[in-house]
Amino acid sequence: MNGQTSEASSPFSIASIVISMTTAAIGSGVMFAYVPFMLTHSVAPWAAGAAVTAVAFGGLVGCMVGGPLIKRVGHARLFACSMAMVIIAAVLIAADLPPAYWILARGLYGAAANVNFIIAQSWLNHAASNEWRGRAMSFFYMAYVLGLGCGAWIFGQIPTDGNLAPLAVVFFTALSILPIGLTRLPNPPPPASVSVNIAMAWRISPVGLVGVLASGGLSMVVQGFTPIYAATNQVSQKDVAFLMFIMQTGLLFIQYPLGALSDRIDRRAVLVVTCGLIVAAGIAALFVSFSTIVLLMIVFLIFGGAIETVYSVANAHANDRADPGDFVPLSSTLLVAWSTAATIVPLGVTLLTPIFGQHTFVYAIILVAVSYAAYVIWRLKERQPVPADERENIGIRSAQVPNASVLTDPETGKP
Repeated sequence: MNGQTSEASSPFSIASIVISMTTAAIGSGVMFAYVPFMLTHSVAPWAAGAAVTAVAFGGLVGCMVGGPLIKRVGHARLFACSMAMVIIAAVLIAADLPPAYWILARGLYGAAANVNFIIAQSWLNHAASNEWRGRAMSFFYMAYVLGLGCGAWIFGQIPTDGNLAPLAVVFFTALSILPIGLTRLPNPPPPASVSVNIAMAWRISPVGLVGVLASGGLSMVVQGFTPIYAATNQVSQKDVAFLMFIMQTGLLFIQYPLGALSDRIDRRAVLVVTCGLIVAAGIAALFVSFSTIVLLMIVFLIFGGAIETVYSVANAHANDRADPGDFVPLSSTLLVAWSTAATIVPLGVTLLTPIFGQHTFVYAIILVAVSYAAYVIWRLKERQPVPADERENIGIRSAQVPNASVLTDPETGKP
């Protein structure tokens, strides 16, 4: 028993979880670039947008069923099962079936991916000690997002006239099962049920709740529709892949400094500045052409990084104002809110794109950012900021990885 406790308290003990999820992220990055690129050039280009919505809707289902399934079979078994679902989704795409099956496959992936996030973050939260839990979670987020970027880059090196891309996804996903399967970490207690209490979340932090809603829509739109936008403009496969890779680096160049700033000043002021960056990047995206691809990549780096910042700062702002007893239901509510917005906003963009054209997703991003900034400015006049010494350290968080890190059994006392 003492050996288990010692192992669980070592930073090296989480290596298997981080390696597994980062390896899976490489496969996900390949598919996030491959599916929109192929569907945009297919006989049914409408399916590319529908696939984005399917991923988000699957994620919403996954965050609702993840907790009960973990209670039923345990973390390790469900991790293997959910990775098997990712493999099945990749095989459906490799089979060259009609677009409807691709959409179904992306829905399966979305559900499996959210279950994996809940498992991994719950396990990390249990294994890490209080002294370095924040750093462990930040490292996990950074490794996962950079894994997505590496997967996008790998897509640029793979020919698209065969099934090598989905086979690469199968390879990386199968490989990701091994570190978790061989880990000596004890299974953590089952996570708490995902409970939704919108009234409580609104009472604690309207800015946090609305911010997580905004970031869910913003993240899924910019990550899902950017490769569609590029492919529609006949951008080469390698340039699409590199564009997706560059967007992920916004986590380091945009989110980290703005997040650190929000630890020192009113987080709401940082949110307003961040929304300003998103609007500026959106306006630039409307006028910068693909003939200046390097400049466009910088624009989308700002896009991706600023949207990551909205998520992390809004989430931290909500946690700053929450009592310990409200922490788990607040996190559950924010998780469902993120997934719901990530489903609805891309669906709206998909339906409106035939009317407003290929820039519809940019218009939607600008509209959401302006609306949220206006709301935050109004709230600045209504409520005083939380004192700096009472705030949590924001660390690094990703809008692409739902915050399931605190969905653990409340009886364990782990935050």
